[in-house]
Amino acid sequence: MRLARSASSLAAVRLMIARCTVDYDGRLQAPLPPAVRLIMVKADGCVAVHADGGAYKPLNWMNAPNRLVIDEAAGVWSVTAPGRSDSLVIRIEEILHDSTHEMGTDPGLRKDGVEAQMQALLAENPDAIEDGFILVRREFPTAIGPVDLLCRDASGNAVAVEVKRNGEIDGVEQLTRYLHYLNSDPSLAPVRGVFVARTIKPQAKVLAADRSIDCVEVDYDELRGIESPELRLF
Repeated sequence: MRLARSASSLAAVRLMIARCTVDYDGRLQAPLPPAVRLIMVKADGCVAVHADGGAYKPLNWMNAPNRLVIDEAAGVWSVTAPGRSDSLVIRIEEILHDSTHEMGTDPGLRKDGVEAQMQALLAENPDAIEDGFILVRREFPTAIGPVDLLCRDASGNAVAVEVKRNGEIDGVEQLTRYLHYLNSDPSLAPVRGVFVARTIKPQAKVLAADRSIDCVEVDYDELRGIESPELRLF
């Protein structure tokens, strides 16, 4: 049986442990030889392939929005994305486990006091991110979660801003998902991304640069109007 659907139309998370091969074709070709792996299809549209190791980072994945076509008889899963040239093909050789789980509505990550305050201060003064920024909305709603700040830059282009206390790779990944979603809306596209934090780790900066996301480090005390104790000439 051949099933075609948008992965984001799934009402639950599907988890499959299977011996499979994986072929990614996009900016580069990345084939994975046969091995036992975890395949995860999330309700937000993400399809990810994990090994038994490597912490949270999958071996390969396709972010939402995308289209998942499953040929159950042939054991072939094909994932493509509108407006993008990359694709992911998973060929199942043996299924060891297959389950679907209803997870309900997630309340979302509760921001700590510093992060929430940073977001509020930047919403009041978006020029602290970039000259000419104008706030459109704080906590801009999307089907995959709220974008911290949606702004317009000096040229009138839409900008998605993700605010973190400390900038790490997972924050860049989160902003990447928002950008894929927002750029599918013709009333907003093109949307660029800005990752804002007090400090941003070098690895996160490299990943952000690869995805054409700007990084901005801000001084929390300066945002609050507190003078730095360090001596300055000016």
